[in-house]
Amino acid sequence: MREIVFDTETTGIDPAAGDRIVEIGGIELLNHIPTGRNFHAYLNPERDMPAEAFAVHGLSGEFLAGKPVFAAVADEFYAFIGDAKLVAHNAMFDLGFVNAEFARTGHALVRPDRIIDTLALARRKHPGASNSLDALCARYGIDTARRVKHGALLDSELLAEVYIELIGGRQTSLGLAVARRPAREAGGGVSQAARAGRIVRSRLAPGEREAHAAFVETLGEKAIWRRYLDAGPRS
Repeated sequence: MREIVFDTETTGIDPAAGDRIVEIGGIELLNHIPTGRNFHAYLNPERDMPAEAFAVHGLSGEFLAGKPVFAAVADEFYAFIGDAKLVAHNAMFDLGFVNAEFARTGHALVRPDRIIDTLALARRKHPGASNSLDALCARYGIDTARRVKHGALLDSELLAEVYIELIGGRQTSLGLAVARRPAREAGGGVSQAARAGRIVRSRLAPGEREAHAAFVETLGEKAIWRRYLDAGPRS
């Protein structure tokens, strides 16, 4: 299953009033695992930058003046998202801006049924709690030290980690958790490894670990699988 976790930075809150996207970023997931394939662009909004928006993302009109307009990257971004599900935090805000830009360039609009809203997921999982991106990162122990200001690509990277936690954590997405039911030995009893609370590893044929490592190398430097290769075999 292919998904794109994405985020936008804008000149304001209302595309119908002329606010535009000034930055857009996206992270590709395959079966909930980041592949290392990303999309990122700063965009010239062809209008001024309100002080309130600048205070959020720090992107000035002077900085953006030499960047491409959305129409120049529209085909590339449209191809990048393809027919994938789109994951965003407070997703209808971002979708409204993306569709407003696509309407200007003549591209088909993104249907709302393709959207997964992590804010809605978080509110169901943590009712009554703060569910901002910063709060969710703190709850799940995700490092936000680089997040001095909002940024579309960095926020997409953080949100990808939050999303994986919201749908069940890395154990669910990567299949690395101990089975919920204790493993049983041939005689029907619970195995000694299960009683000890250890993960029972499959027996790999010669060369399979090396082949897997070679595959992970093709996923890019940010692939989550690298964390488990670097950690080495579990005992």
